[in-house]
Amino acid sequence: MPDPVQQLIAAGAIPVTPFGPSSRYANVPIARYQTSPSDPGVAYVLRRFVPQLRDIPVATYHTVHEGDRVDVLAAHYLGDVELLWRVADAHPAGDMLLVTAAPGARIVIPLPPGMAGA
Repeated sequence: MPDPVQQLIAAGAIPVTPFGPSSRYANVPIARYQTSPSDPGVAYVLRRFVPQLRDIPVATYHTVHEGDRVDVLAAHYLGDVELLWRVADAHPAGDMLLVTAAPGARIVIPLPPGMAGA
């Protein structure tokens, strides 16, 4: 007997991923760890590789002001607060909080998703 949940997934009625289109994990595959064939297993997200800085297309630059936050910059420049990870990915800081930690610094704002070159 076919699994009704798998049939709904195959029909597109249930999303294959729990992540929305703005999520940094939207296109990252989900795997399942099983200890035996009868074990239902545990789902986990495979590794997301951060693009190389040279491969991130630049839309503009922003001079950091006191009190700037990555989420506010993403909302302003990219139109979606959930795209803050794209701004963070465009910086070698490694820590999202360090992107706007130095007032006066010039930071990269990447192209929004769906734009030519993005």
